[in-house]
Amino acid sequence: MSESSRNTKGTFADPIFGRLLTAMVTPFTSDGAVDEQKTAELAEDLVARGHDGLIVCGTTGEYSTMTDEENEQVFRIVKEAVGQKAKIVAGVGSNDTAHTLHLTKLAEGVGVDGLLVVTPYYNKPTQAGLKAHFTAVADAAETPVMLYDIPGRAGIPIQPDTYKALAEHKNIVAVKDAKADFGAATEVMAATDLQFYSGDDGLTLPWLSMGAVGLVGVTTHVAPELFRQLIDATVGQDLARAQELHLKLAPVVAATMTRVPGCVSAKKILSWQGKLDSAFVRLPHVEPTTEEEALIRADLENSVVADTLIR
Repeated sequence: MSESSRNTKGTFADPIFGRLLTAMVTPFTSDGAVDEQKTAELAEDLVARGHDGLIVCGTTGEYSTMTDEENEQVFRIVKEAVGQKAKIVAGVGSNDTAHTLHLTKLAEGVGVDGLLVVTPYYNKPTQAGLKAHFTAVADAAETPVMLYDIPGRAGIPIQPDTYKALAEHKNIVAVKDAKADFGAATEVMAATDLQFYSGDDGLTLPWLSMGAVGLVGVTTHVAPELFRQLIDATVGQDLARAQELHLKLAPVVAATMTRVPGCVSAKKILSWQGKLDSAFVRLPHVEPTTEEEALIRADLENSVVADTLIR
């Protein structure tokens, strides 16, 4: 891509979806239904505490255990609750292109601001298959697309040459990168105008330092203000403050991301903080064991968010 044709999809100074986004959990009642009131309240709370946008019905939102009707329901609840204050990005990806296109249609009917499209998992298509899948979605959509590269779940990465080809599409504008291949990402950033977002909470500082525009986090449920400060300090070139916050957040990241799956720990911590009435997760996820809860709480009690826990 020539220099003159780049930078048409936003800039580092003006990221299209903002800088701080959370991949939001989907609150369920104790019997497993979508909790509409708590979904709206959680979205409002996150935005009030510094978020520029929310990812709804992504991996952390347990979308793969939800019906299409429930996904559309959550898109609508969050859009109506905070859509005038924050960007709403709907998770529409699956391992079936036709199903992804159906979810895309539902999300666009609600009026979301973006679409998160994960690398098709389980199928393990070729890079040509990935290009065809993402292009089919972008061709059908009128809404900007964020690619989600997470080979740990999908089994395959999006390779740099595939990114470069996809970046030519006017609707493909951003990447949530959860593979942490900084060399590959640098190659893509240097050659395209795709905006990269850290998909690893604990790597927010290094991602921003090399040109990513922001974070799509899970730990950001737990300590949104501190992540906001970390991002602002990095963008403002206050490296000492950013390093201080990075280290302070380490035990919070450990609690949320290393003991059990992120959606499980985030819901449990939010229930301890009084944000959720229920930490219910749908199978195949289960709530933390007593031993796992103890590990999570120990991490938090040695962290900067210790005073937010309900005893």
